[in-house]
Amino acid sequence: MNQSLTYIHPDAKIGENVSIEPFVTIQKNVEIGEGTWIGPYVTIMEGARIGKNCKIFAGAVISSIPQDLKFIGEDTTVEIGDNTTIREYVTVNRGTKARGKTTIGNNCLLMTYAHIAHDCEIGNNVIIGNADQIAGEVVIDDFAILSASVLVHQFVHIGAHVMISGGSLVRKDVPPYIKAAKEPLSYVGINSIGLRRRNFENSTINEIQNIYRILFMKDLNNTAALLHISNEVSQSEERDLIINFIKNSSRGIMKGFTK
Repeated sequence: MNQSLTYIHPDAKIGENVSIEPFVTIQKNVEIGEGTWIGPYVTIMEGARIGKNCKIFAGAVISSIPQDLKFIGEDTTVEIGDNTTIREYVTVNRGTKARGKTTIGNNCLLMTYAHIAHDCEIGNNVIIGNADQIAGEVVIDDFAILSASVLVHQFVHIGAHVMISGGSLVRKDVPPYIKAAKEPLSYVGINSIGLRRRNFENSTINEIQNIYRILFMKDLNNTAALLHISNEVSQSEERDLIINFIKNSSRGIMKGFTK
């Protein structure tokens, strides 16, 4: 590390074996876990909490203040887990008084030019594609994958193991285990390839497919479909996750199957 080319506030807490390249700025009230690599021209601002063995590439800006006119300087954070990779020119804003923090889990990949706005909650093993734009207070659950140039509306909830097609506009909640595409965003099947890669049994995949056939392809409203699923599909972790996701959706879920 060339100190003449890098600024580190004396109050910043830097773990062991952290590698910091030239032209990096690290402000006060920052914590960086051991083994993390900070690439050139990275700016890490007040309130950042970065885990172990992360990689942050050139030009990224972490924990800048929210792009929210209601923000009045409250003490908030960005919290990033272990083994997460943040590629070039990604921006991650810290929280507001709404939730107090923006969180990104372990083993995530945020690709070039992605933006994560204030108070987002991103789970573990999530992939955010190139130039994805995630608005404030969005929740993205574990193992979700967003392809390139996806725009996500404020307050949206994206479920676990979801695959969203590139260029999609996500205005409604996206239930777990499915593939979503088209405009308006619609159900196009379950994410069977992703589920098999994560060692889901074929019987479980078939059960998930049957649940979504009832929900999206039987011309039932959501209330009737959920009642049918509860009565006709055996109890399981996957069934209950889908039911509870839909019941708790504040924005409503995306459209069903369209030809």
